[in-house]
Parts: sequence; C-alpha cells; structure tokens
Amino acid sequence: MVVVSPAFQEGQPIPKRYTCDGLDISPPLLWKSVPEGTRSFVLIMDDPDAPIGTFTHWIIYDIPAGVNELGEGVPKADSVESAKQGVNDFGYVGYGGPCPPKGHGFHRYYFRVYALDVESLGLTPKATRRQVEERMRGHILGEGSVMGKYKRE
Repeated sequence: MVVVSPAFQEGQPIPKRYTCDGLDISPPLLWKSVPEGTRSFVLIMDDPDAPIGTFTHWIIYDIPAGVNELGEGVPKADSVESAKQGVNDFGYVGYGGPCPPKGHGFHRYYFRVYALDVESLGLTPKATRRQVEERMRGHILGEGSVMGKYKRE
C-alpha cells in the first residue's frame, strides 16, 4: 500500500497548522494499491521519538473499504461517518498533532494505514491502541505509511 499526504512529502516537515503550535487539525491523507479482499482500514499515528517511548497521536478504525482518503480536519468525535476513533496518549478521542518538547529536535510522526480482511474490529468508539492492535492481529492484509517530521524551537 502507498500512503501520501498532500500537506507534506515523505520525511519532510509537517506544516505548523497540523501541530499543537497551529490549528492542531489532522492533515489530509490518501492511500492506494490496496490489497484485494480489503474490507476495512485502520490508521494509527505515532511518534517513536517521544521521551517516554512511542506516543500514540491518533487511532481511527473501522474505516470502510471503499474509503481511500481522510480529508483535512477530521472531527475529534467518537464516530466520524462510518469509522470510529480511539483514545490517544493525550487522553482524548481523535487527532492530537505533533507537539514534541521544545528544544528536543525533530521527532518523526508515522501515519500507518492497515488494510484488514474484516469489516469491523467489533470495538466501540474510544478503544485503546492495545485493544485495536489485539483485534487487528491475524487480519492485516497489507500496510503502508507516510512519515513527517516536526520540531519546536
């Protein structure tokens, strides 16, 4: 699978509007070359460079198979259209933008999209990353990611 964002190129800085220093809204994302038999998608965004270990910024699951993009500014709601959102490591539902400690240098932010062979993970909204990953196990047909960087001065 190929995942891209019209807002930034692979390995390049994420624009401020998508961070805690800006509007803190999710960037637009698109994916293609989806495996045959895909019935739903999961997106997980995280920062492996966080001082406390990998920090989860966004979890959205049960994205229908016919959807191949998320527009800018997905609402921070339990459910959006047919998909559900989990609780991030900030402690709330929906997208939490890059917000590394000031002076900590660039952090990498991975937006990973997983293609699954099930329509639903059978979870209610507000699931944790652990719950989502447990339900995904054995159902992943493919995955792709795009990585952007961000640092605060």
